[in-house]
Amino acid sequence: MSIQEQLKEVIESNEIILFMKGTPEFPQCGFSGRTAQILEACGARYASVNVLADDAVREGIKQYSNWPTVPQLYIRGEFIGGCDIMMEMYENGELEKLLKSGEGESGPESAE
Repeated sequence: MSIQEQLKEVIESNEIILFMKGTPEFPQCGFSGRTAQILEACGARYASVNVLADDAVREGIKQYSNWPTVPQLYIRGEFIGGCDIMMEMYENGELEKLLKSGEGESGPESAE
């Protein structure tokens, strides 16, 4: 199975998934930390993938989404965006509406 197929499987099998540098508990960059804080502020139950643990995943997710940076958020298989987009959506209430339209609960979990 190619890395793109693996990424597709992980994205499709998790309602909300955040590809980030580090983990929600120990983010390895400010942008990743901020995205985890936004999801937690919304009360979202989400999976996370530490892209620093595997270079193939780190580069593969950028190709998968055609988005050059990490973190990246997917909700119900749809690419939402990175930190700036999440922050804007959070501030105007769109992100919470999108998250609540599913059945998520609070707290992160690892998809690794």
